[in-house]
Amino acid sequence: MAQRSVRSEILALSIPAIASNITTPLLGLADVAVVGHIGSAVYIGAIALGGAVMNMLYWVFSFLRLGSSGMAAQAYGAGDSSQLSDVFYRGLAVSAALSVVVLALHGVAGDAVIGFMDAEESAAGLAGLYVSICVWGAPAVLGTYVLSGWLLGMQNSRGPMWMALVTNIVNISCSLVFVFGFGMDIGGVATGTVVAQWTGFAVGLWIVARRYGVGRADWRRVMRGDGIRRFFTVNLDIFLRTVCLVAVTIWFTHAGAVQGNLVLAANALLMQFFMFFSYFTDGFAFAGEALSGKYLGACDRLGLKRTVRGLFVAGTVMSLVFTAIYFLAGDIVMGLLTDEADVVSAAKVYFPWVLTIPLLGFAAFTWDGIFGGMTMTRGMLVSMAVATGVFFACYSWLTPIYGNHGLWCSFVAYLSVRGIVQTAYYWFKREKY
Repeated sequence: MAQRSVRSEILALSIPAIASNITTPLLGLADVAVVGHIGSAVYIGAIALGGAVMNMLYWVFSFLRLGSSGMAAQAYGAGDSSQLSDVFYRGLAVSAALSVVVLALHGVAGDAVIGFMDAEESAAGLAGLYVSICVWGAPAVLGTYVLSGWLLGMQNSRGPMWMALVTNIVNISCSLVFVFGFGMDIGGVATGTVVAQWTGFAVGLWIVARRYGVGRADWRRVMRGDGIRRFFTVNLDIFLRTVCLVAVTIWFTHAGAVQGNLVLAANALLMQFFMFFSYFTDGFAFAGEALSGKYLGACDRLGLKRTVRGLFVAGTVMSLVFTAIYFLAGDIVMGLLTDEADVVSAAKVYFPWVLTIPLLGFAAFTWDGIFGGMTMTRGMLVSMAVATGVFFACYSWLTPIYGNHGLWCSFVAYLSVRGIVQTAYYWFKREKY
């Protein structure tokens, strides 16, 4: 009966999170689809480059969401309302400060990353324009990380779902109007994204105010030394882990860019399959964050054990489903994303690697959720560091021989190693939690 209860909790949290995450990659998919019909592969390459820069800026600060969810979930499990309020305001205060840093440094960082990619000048110039517009959504994005994490810690995955749905509806609508209505091309795509991000953040604030009424902040308590120390101790590991993730992502894009616009565009097209799977699977990982944190805060080890088991059953099923879907409908999806026949033709050569991602990668996403909820952040860092080392070792060995196939093999190995190391880490450390 208790096992059934845990499964029900997983489904109750994961289904809205999945709905939210299904819409999340639409930000990237919509951008690729819109520019894919403008008339040149260079626009797809520019979105890949500009998206890589923005992802780097945002992913580095993704600890705001993951750290907020884990600490809020544990406070929720322990029934500590004052701690819940502190986590909320502390996260927003830090996100506001970091937004100032992003706005101040985006020009230097963007130019450096785009220059590092060694892309053709036509794609690099458009990517710079994309970044210069998109960065004005940074305060909203970082604030949304905090709101989404805190709501998830409160066992509420519906709030982030509505935030994501509104964001993506606004993004698609505005991008279509700006690009095809006003002829703004890639600038219209970027402007639509910014408008959507601020709209989603406003929706999140409204949900928190309407449902929870956290009240005014006690800033003396929020900024107290022990609270800030724990916030940054937990999040330093997540930050360093994210640096590794960004390094792999940036290098992957760079390795495609140096092979020319066609390979860059083909890899960008194929990465949409990975992103769609990862965000879908993260729906269960988000449930893992909420439940593992809650059971840890409530000192319920049996509930935690059942949560882990239930999440891996769900992850296995989802990986099999996605492998089947990609095998049967991969060509159709690529055709929907772009009219460029040469890009689709190039992507088909490397598509078999996409089929390996669900089965070999789902464990990493599942463990990320569990480790995040338990604030077992050192394990997240260790697994990512080892996997990053494997990626670059495989890249150095395989790419000179096999070209882009070597790059994709290195990426799949990186995903697999993350899950393997996390599994070992959990079994060695589980008795301490």
